[in-house]
Amino acid sequence: MKKQTIFSIFIISLAAFLLVLIIGVEEPEVVEGEESQLIETRQKFFGEGNVDPATGDITKDKVILSWIGVSNFAAAINGHVILLNSWIPGREKGDYVPATVKELISLQPEAIFIGHAHYDHSDNAAAISEQTGAIVVGTPEHCNKIKEDAANAEIITCLQAVGKDAKPGEMSQLDFLEGVRITALSHIHSAVTVPDMQDKSHGFFPIKSFDSEAPMGDLKKLLGAIGEDEGGTLMYQFQVGEFTLTWNDSAGPIKEKEPGLIKVMENLPWTDVQVGAIVGFNQYFNGLRDPRIYMEALEPKLFVPTHHDNWAPPVTTAAKNYKANLQQELKLLAEEKRPELLFLSDPEDYVNPQKLTFTVHEERWK
Repeated sequence: MKKQTIFSIFIISLAAFLLVLIIGVEEPEVVEGEESQLIETRQKFFGEGNVDPATGDITKDKVILSWIGVSNFAAAINGHVILLNSWIPGREKGDYVPATVKELISLQPEAIFIGHAHYDHSDNAAAISEQTGAIVVGTPEHCNKIKEDAANAEIITCLQAVGKDAKPGEMSQLDFLEGVRITALSHIHSAVTVPDMQDKSHGFFPIKSFDSEAPMGDLKKLLGAIGEDEGGTLMYQFQVGEFTLTWNDSAGPIKEKEPGLIKVMENLPWTDVQVGAIVGFNQYFNGLRDPRIYMEALEPKLFVPTHHDNWAPPVTTAAKNYKANLQQELKLLAEEKRPELLFLSDPEDYVNPQKLTFTVHEERWK
């Protein structure tokens, strides 16, 4: 090669190098495969404005929940992605709840919190944990059941929030998510009791709706699961700064069975938002008295009802058919203890993060 040719190539290369130094070159970031799916799914479940489009990281100044049926939620708390229970109803149709187990895996949750182990709460936990490494949190009985469901139980990490056969009132502090203080409290599952003649609540049979869009295949599974042990029932509180979210996926008749729990709940940290189950076996005799007693003890500023959707018709009914009863129940609370109601309706509020986005430092929580 001639010397002048070599010299020309050198000059051109040097000029290109200097041009890069002067103006800079910014290559567009190409996100592909699993990372792209992570970002897209997190934007769907937590809102585009709350998810970094380049990394998938979620804003830390908000607590965001996305309802996926019954009392199951995907949640973002202080930037951590977690699941509150892990089941999605109606998967045989695939269009009543706009979510899939594959999407829950794509979210890459850090933990799965189990309220109790009935299938409509804990199913899919094993598969999600195996695929993502998410820590399962629950009772020892929950852990055993989920590992039994797993294809490879050895790779599942299960954090036991309370001891074996925990008594109602037993609780613990869990601090494995940075910036989030978690309290797990053992309480009781919903159950039938005789009518409470001293209370103003009355039993009721909610109007049944036969919505053709609602799932039907879960009814057989529900009837087959009657009487199964729930493995203990846990309530969780998540504290971020001064903000506290309380989640209970069942509300039991603590007045008759565990009256001491009322004082325990009263001594828990102040609840800003309670996401609580209102449907239970006791509604036919005592209406929504049990959920009201939980509210009286926790004193939330905002109450969000769950477990009231039409996930197994005709046993279940549309959430809207509970609204009047719940509004009437809230009137039985002293005005100074009456929470604001944020009602969820199915199916429009499924995977609707705009409905359940709470700014941690908002003035209303102070």
